[in-house]
Amino acid sequence: MVQKVALVSGASSGIGESTARCLHEAGFIVYGAARSVDRMAALAAAGLQTVALDVTDESSTEKVVAEILAVHGRLDVLVNNAGYGSYGALEDVPMAEARSQIEVNLFGLAHLTRAVLPAMRARRSGTIVNISSMGGRLATPLGAWYHASKFAVEGLSDALRLELRRFGIDVVVIEPGLIRTEWGSKAARKLRATSSEGPYGDEAEAIAVSLENGARPDAPRTSSPDVVASAVARAATARRPRTRYTVGFGARPLLIVRSVLPDRAFDAFIRRISGLRA
Repeated sequence: MVQKVALVSGASSGIGESTARCLHEAGFIVYGAARSVDRMAALAAAGLQTVALDVTDESSTEKVVAEILAVHGRLDVLVNNAGYGSYGALEDVPMAEARSQIEVNLFGLAHLTRAVLPAMRARRSGTIVNISSMGGRLATPLGAWYHASKFAVEGLSDALRLELRRFGIDVVVIEPGLIRTEWGSKAARKLRATSSEGPYGDEAEAIAVSLENGARPDAPRTSSPDVVASAVARAATARRPRTRYTVGFGARPLLIVRSVLPDRAFDAFIRRISGLRA
């Protein structure tokens, strides 16, 4: 049987790296993509293909996809994982940074998806897996632009699923909860740089500490990136994958609480578990 081919963006660490390894172990030819090829040396040593990719550069995405198709004649699975978390009070975040957050987390995903669609449509098969977050369905303090980007990924994915059904292409959303990756420490640095001084300073420090604690290798009440990778592999290999996979610590319970509590009651709940004053 011909091996299926997968492309994973943001594969240099965390969820992306774990997903690339998991798909490789499942028998896929896997291309791990990130801005820095050097950071994917361990993947290359394990037998995966690695390519340089900037998801915000449309020519870069088209070049990578064209190269894969030239070698294999197919691209069966796209995992849109590249992204980051820009935290800071809306009043403080420069609009250039806000645009960057949307450019990477939303438009970057769209660039790469647009590049793979012609080949998938021609084969009338394929799976697009978009890594969203439980933060695409609920919000936390000082994360307005991050949540805006992930809420948008959820809506884009729903519309795309409707568009592509007749071409035999599945669109899947993965909604991770609290996952131990460097994402949290990076988001904390952004938050401190943006809102550590001024009227939001106390809240910024409390949220930054929470983000950093969740990123520690020994952090309690968090999950390994492997749980997300496993969900991606299940979706990629299923004959009829689910439209959403909610995985990782806290994701499912928090989304249930969000669905039953009124807005203000949920706001109070989120502030309390975030360590903020009422």
